[in-house]
Amino acid sequence: MIEHIQIEQIRPELTWRLRKDVLYQDKPLSLMAMQEDQDGLHFAAFYNNHIISVVSLFSHGTDYQLRKFAVLPNIQHKGVGKTMLQYITQVTVQQGGNRIWCNARLSAIGFYTKAGFLTTGQFFSKNGFDYEIIEKLLP
Repeated sequence: MIEHIQIEQIRPELTWRLRKDVLYQDKPLSLMAMQEDQDGLHFAAFYNNHIISVVSLFSHGTDYQLRKFAVLPNIQHKGVGKTMLQYITQVTVQQGGNRIWCNARLSAIGFYTKAGFLTTGQFFSKNGFDYEIIEKLLP
């Protein structure tokens, strides 16, 4: 368990390096920017002043989609992702959201279901990865 991480809202371009290093190792850094980045909220977890995790959050009315969730491989399974997910869920509630959802890689479904997300049975493939849409209804 990694303690004493700090989560802050950041500029979208600060997410790009970790997006590339964790999610798209074979793609150039120039492809990490998304057109909709300017419309989202972006967060990073810092440990010893280094970014160790990033996630982006996009509003669609009262639905919020999380995207490009990445945790450094050597930090995974140490509670950072769980802490980030709790944080952005809280942000979603504060913003008036009543549902948070994402296109989860099949390899990450267990992580999300442990955090209270429900599978929808809606599967698809994109760019060589298999996904399922998962969601969590909020109070």
